[in-house]
Amino acid sequence: MDGPVEQYSGAAFSAAIVYTIVIFIRPLISPLRAASAAVAYCWFIEFAQLTPIPAALSERAWLVRQLLGAQFDLVDVAWYPVGAVPLVAAHWFLRAGRRSRPTPTPAGP
Repeated sequence: MDGPVEQYSGAAFSAAIVYTIVIFIRPLISPLRAASAAVAYCWFIEFAQLTPIPAALSERAWLVRQLLGAQFDLVDVAWYPVGAVPLVAAHWFLRAGRRSRPTPTPAGP
């Protein structure tokens, strides 16, 4: 399938992957900072596609094409935050659940 839903959900999925990588590298980062880093990275890659460098690199290797893309798409710029928002909500929810649990006290003799 190669329609607009697949293309734009792919952009959102890319941001979700980058968000996950950010959390893996910096587990204690706040959800908003993780999302900001992920979206900023995705935007950087997308706007870099306005130069000939990513396209030239993408012609040489399939993996590079997957990482850098080949051409700029303004609609993708809007879809990157869409991919990060659900993960921010899940991240906040999980953090809140962890904070609300009482810490167990060690049992004494």
